[in-house]
Amino acid sequence: MSRAVRAASAAAAALTAHSLLNLRLLRHPNPGSVDSVTASVTRSTDPGGGGRAVSVLVPARDEAHRVAPCVRALLAQRGVEYEILVLDDGSTDGTADVVRAAAAGGPRLRLLEGAALPDGWLGKPHACAQLAAAARGDVLVFVDADVVVAPDGVAATVALLGDGLDLVSPYPRQAADGAAERLVQPLLQWSWLTFLPLRLAERLPAPSLTAANGQLLACGAAAYRAAGGHAAVRTEVIEDVALARAFKRAGFRVAMADGTAVATCRMYGGWAELRDGYAKSLWAAFGSPAGAVAAVALLAWLYVLPPAAAAVAFARGRPRAAAIGLAGYVAGVAGRAACARRTGGRPLDALAHPVSICALAWLTALSWHRRLTGTAAWRGRRLG
Repeated sequence: MSRAVRAASAAAAALTAHSLLNLRLLRHPNPGSVDSVTASVTRSTDPGGGGRAVSVLVPARDEAHRVAPCVRALLAQRGVEYEILVLDDGSTDGTADVVRAAAAGGPRLRLLEGAALPDGWLGKPHACAQLAAAARGDVLVFVDADVVVAPDGVAATVALLGDGLDLVSPYPRQAADGAAERLVQPLLQWSWLTFLPLRLAERLPAPSLTAANGQLLACGAAAYRAAGGHAAVRTEVIEDVALARAFKRAGFRVAMADGTAVATCRMYGGWAELRDGYAKSLWAAFGSPAGAVAAVALLAWLYVLPPAAAAVAFARGRPRAAAIGLAGYVAGVAGRAACARRTGGRPLDALAHPVSICALAWLTALSWHRRLTGTAAWRGRRLG
């Protein structure tokens, strides 16, 4: 046991060092002056200097309670020529009416009515595919209906494509207000900042070395079509990562970025919504039940075993053994806190990191239970 604790503590420290390196290298949009961002967008989208149009695409299903801030923020964008397309994907809560009211008749926004979901498609990929087919722009920016984009956010996001990238995913700041959200949501940014070698992943063609977040994602329209678009990921629950991998398989370059300054998202409002949201998709993150068990076991070894061993050793009067476990706990907390500080989270919440890992393990088990029993669903639609 002491060897396992020593190894876990050392590995946690190494991963924290890796996350600090990633934080140093992490790309970030520059939501600075409108003039500088506009110039960057022009260079990134048109070598001839003329600039190209951007289509901002918002899939929305039963989002009446939160789509209005998203729409109003998009209508207030500066520094880029753009259109907004919102697709009402069979909503039953008046989402379309809320969008019309928020748009106030502005000609920049088009509201589309989604077609019936065909066999062999999941809802969000189908909605995004319809939006892309109707888009007029040469650059596509997908924005979830629960995202609020800063006034220069679209321009700054598109500007990232000017660095030889074909798809960029600036990760929005995750607003987490309740205890359950604060416990689980910060693991999103922490996970890829800790385990994914960001700059190496940009250069290597391996699709497995890829992350993305569909909350805010920009790509060239031509590259999107060449990669197969959302039709290529029509059955994927985690369609954003699958789309990024499709881009890589097609030979395109993909990158994550820090979107803290350009957008904010509150994914879930409370425990029940968070539970069901993660339960619908966590099973797909690990590929198989065995993969899920292996991933959860690894996280538990790294971040739960050291503090647990430290507590036991302290209770038994073994201070040196307790210190080893405590060192591993501190390493895990330090990495989580550094990620939180950079991405607009609460660093003090990192003290509960082992509890967060346990919560993730439970949500993963629940997700696989619903998957295997055929009870996985989201927004009134069954997921396989």
